[in-house]
Amino acid sequence: MNYSATLRAITLICSCLIFLASCDSVVTEETSSAEGVLPEILSSSAAIDAQIKSQVESAIASADDLPSGFTVEVNEGMVLIKGSVVCEGCGGLRTPGHVGTIQQSLGAVVRAVPGVMSVEFSLSYSDQAI
Repeated sequence: MNYSATLRAITLICSCLIFLASCDSVVTEETSSAEGVLPEILSSSAAIDAQIKSQVESAIASADDLPSGFTVEVNEGMVLIKGSVVCEGCGGLRTPGHVGTIQQSLGAVVRAVPGVMSVEFSLSYSDQAI
């Protein structure tokens, strides 16, 4: 290896080391400043989930083809719908007018709410109200 190539190699290695050292200090500064922001982000996420929950409950209550009495839980935009589906003569499976299933209709109503990332169900079905 000649002198010129050796000098370029050393310059390249030094430049890389300086670059890596500067990256480390930037990461450390960002991490320490983000620690104070974390509780703010968590409370913001809880507020967004509460807003989504309110909108989902309102949308379900406004839907003519859905029974009432569902419980709504929201965690980071993921919605869990719990409850009993009562539909006399159809075992809770079909909507009035037999257009689709209650779960399909419920899912469509919930998914239309802004901020909903996914919908899961924990439903029980029966023919008559208890």
